Amino acid sequence: MHKFLLFFLLSYSVFSQNQYPQDYFRSPLDINIVLAGTFAELRSNHFHSGLDIKTKQIEGLKVYGIADGYVSRIKIAHFGYGKALYVTHPNGYTSVYAHLQKFSPKIEDYIKAKQYEKESFEIEVFPTPEELKITKGELIAYSGNTGSSSGPHLHFEIRDNEERPINPMLFGVDVKDTRKPTISNVYAYPIGPASHVNGSNKKQKLRVIPQKNGDYKIEDLKAFGTIGFALETIDRQDLAANKNGVYNISTYYNGIQNFEIDFKRFSFEETKHLNRLIDYSHYKDKKQKLQKLFIEENNPLSLYDNIIDSGYITIYDSTASVYKAKISDFKGNETNLDITLKGDVKLPDDVEEKVTTQHYIQHDLEAELEQDNFKVSFYKDTFYDSFFIDFSVKNDTLTLHKPVLPVKKSFTISYDISNFKEEDLKQLYIAELIGWNNWPSYSTTKRKGNTLSTYTKDLGTYVLARDTVAPTIKAVNFKDGSWLSKYRYLKVKINDKGTGISNYRATINGQWILMEYNYKNKILTYDFNDAVKTETKNKLKVIVTDNVGNNTTFETTFFRK
Repeated sequence: MHKFLLFFLLSYSVFSQNQYPQDYFRSPLDINIVLAGTFAELRSNHFHSGLDIKTKQIEGLKVYGIADGYVSRIKIAHFGYGKALYVTHPNGYTSVYAHLQKFSPKIEDYIKAKQYEKESFEIEVFPTPEELKITKGELIAYSGNTGSSSGPHLHFEIRDNEERPINPMLFGVDVKDTRKPTISNVYAYPIGPASHVNGSNKKQKLRVIPQKNGDYKIEDLKAFGTIGFALETIDRQDLAANKNGVYNISTYYNGIQNFEIDFKRFSFEETKHLNRLIDYSHYKDKKQKLQKLFIEENNPLSLYDNIIDSGYITIYDSTASVYKAKISDFKGNETNLDITLKGDVKLPDDVEEKVTTQHYIQHDLEAELEQDNFKVSFYKDTFYDSFFIDFSVKNDTLTLHKPVLPVKKSFTISYDISNFKEEDLKQLYIAELIGWNNWPSYSTTKRKGNTLSTYTKDLGTYVLARDTVAPTIKAVNFKDGSWLSKYRYLKVKINDKGTGISNYRATINGQWILMEYNYKNKILTYDFNDAVKTETKNKLKVIVTDNVGNNTTFETTFFRK
């Protein structure tokens, strides 16, 4: 059995740290730990909250409780963590195991009883401390690929008693890593109209020059005024090709530290503010995640430390300065970036143009935009910055800026449907146009009186759309009239090409059955071991409904002894 040492330092104040007990936890798996993902990696709109442990590209590996405790939460969802288990331990910490294939027999029996009681595959329950006790090393689940997982692995977390995920690398996970982080892109940001880098007031891509020792340097720059930098960096471990996140980035100006970001711990409340850390518009345009080495206004992230002048530097005329960034992984492998700057006062050759429109959004005030049948309502602090917004309506199409600005809060788009016939309203919805072909993607739409509305965090283009096509249902491993006495599973495939599946319900002889839905292959699966009473002749009925109310009923007969 491969054990890993679990310890971490958790800061309660600037002046004190507590070291946590060693050898308290064991590994959740019986294999060497190889990571597909590290803590606080920059994911889409959030920081990664745990470790993604590789499971040899297969499902079904045994997952063990890392210490004594009790199952305090079980959640099963089509998306997100899929099948997830939460175990609370006597020392106040909670371990989380996600994307599971299934639970251990006693936990599986418990949750299936709850699912049948609720008549729902998706479920969330909070067992009492006495209901599902576990011991250290007890089998609690099997690894899988459920939820929004892109491949078989175990997502593993440890959270403190305030539900904040802590960097599991601090637990001493034994991962072989002798490779230094790498840097692929560096940009400079002149701040203010008088600042420049090499004569330009616009954001500048800098030439990155790799050094023989694995470090990097930038060609000497001429600059003046206030400047910020951003870089794209990743870390790779010895036994995996995955592009992982780094552990720490620190910067120094003329030998004095002026910025640090340390990926040790964060709260779920702040994870959405990843989009303030990165250059969001750059990411939307080039799919590169530049981490800004400066802190703009309205950035609430708690990951920063040792900050001087928000991480910006100020270049004066006829001076020579050195800016250095130090990037390290958890194992202490370190990469350095050096930038030499010569102060050169001059008017910039080109200045960033300010784009204006008829509509200005002040970030700290509510705002409402309305034209024809569309209305858009923004709450206070929906955005990080104030800006001129591109807003227009043509026919049933709403243009709401380009999706290049980070959004802090959801806002409301509504459409007046009072001119439509009542019989047409159930099939109408608000869609966001996405992709190169402007495919209408269903945006959760509600109706109140003569108004359709959707709650979204995406700028972009929206249309009023109609879905008249009902879902499809097809038997997978049986035919009408089949004998299924030796079958363990009953499978049907469901699909909806319009607004997507909203819900489904399946019965055998009128009795509800639990059918697990895998949205990746669109398969509903029933396990005959659930022991729902059957007869010799049985009637299966499946009803599937899409998001605008179109539904399809599938009925078939099977025989079983």
